[in-house]
Amino acid sequence: AGQCANLGLAGSGLNREYSTYSAERAPTVSFLIRRVEGGLVSAELANVRPGDALELDGPYGEFCIPEPGDGRRYVFVATGTGIAPFHSFVTSYPGLDYKILHGIRHAEECYDRADYDPQRYVACVSGGGGGEFTGRVCDYLTAHGVEREAVYFLCGNRMMINDVYDLLREHRVSGSNIYTETFF
Repeated sequence: AGQCANLGLAGSGLNREYSTYSAERAPTVSFLIRRVEGGLVSAELANVRPGDALELDGPYGEFCIPEPGDGRRYVFVATGTGIAPFHSFVTSYPGLDYKILHGIRHAEECYDRADYDPQRYVACVSGGGGGEFTGRVCDYLTAHGVEREAVYFLCGNRMMINDVYDLLREHRVSGSNIYTETFF
């Protein structure tokens, strides 16, 4: 759970890294891909039909929970489709003690929200209402505090990761309790 793979159309020579979205033991592997206008891979993948050949390399990476049953508290901070590895974690490890802070522009970007315990998922909506919090994930952490002993996983926009990392370190969260995955 949480690892990524290179995915692209067979023979195209183009691929991109995507985090797994499905649970570890799911019968199929799935990815959460937002179609990027003008994107070389996402636009092509949006047109894939059953039976089309894809190239998949992986999984690989170290963005994984080392010991899921260790009783530790996890805080997952994501922007947009950066929630993918956290969906994989939550659906793979049902007893996990977690909280998700999901930074999105619009409330309709709450992908598969019903898969999360509503007491553990916070949509931080920066482009309007419809979430549990209006503003960015950094604003949420500033307003609600940082859990110093928690293990933090950050995935998504590079600027968010830099800002949240700096905020966590300012609150004396150990660097060994912060994991990051940046795709854009």
